[in-house]
Amino acid sequence: MALKLGLPLFLEDKSGRLSGAEYVDMYGRMRLLLTRSVHDEDETVYHIYDQTEDSAHRNTPAITLKFGSRHALGTITFRGYPPKDMAQYISQVNDVAGPTLRRFFASDGREYRWGWRKVEGEEWTCTNSDAEVVADYSLKHPGGYHDPPSSGGAMLTVTEEFSYLATEMLASVSIMRHILRYNLFNSAAVYE
Repeated sequence: MALKLGLPLFLEDKSGRLSGAEYVDMYGRMRLLLTRSVHDEDETVYHIYDQTEDSAHRNTPAITLKFGSRHALGTITFRGYPPKDMAQYISQVNDVAGPTLRRFFASDGREYRWGWRKVEGEEWTCTNSDAEVVADYSLKHPGGYHDPPSSGGAMLTVTEEFSYLATEMLASVSIMRHILRYNLFNSAAVYE
């Protein structure tokens, strides 16, 4: 992503579906593809591809998300690295903050936190350790977690300064959406 506009990445998904989507920056700077390759009672597997024109690995998943039976959290795999346990990768901050605030450490070594409906008009908001908003995810029709064909889409916005983390932001918010959709909060299914 060489082009700098002084604007965040506006990665629009016209479907808003958790089951697979194409996220395209409104200014053509980035294109990410979320596909579901396996979906059965034993596991569900998603791949995130960086389809940006100058991406050297367009046909190899940048990140793979594997969920277990009963939609349990499974593993997250970054290209070139061994799988990590999802429940450890994106963990609940503390009991006081509640189950809809979770943190993860990105490839830059910094801590980030996704929170559900922490900011009015946004479904998910991601902040860094300095409490700066780094990304947000908004459905055009809030509350549309039932994957309807007419959901109207969504927008993943990533500040330009953190655009190098866009694939990780998509992966981590996809995990958060999965946790919410399948009500995995404080559930044994999270840890299977």
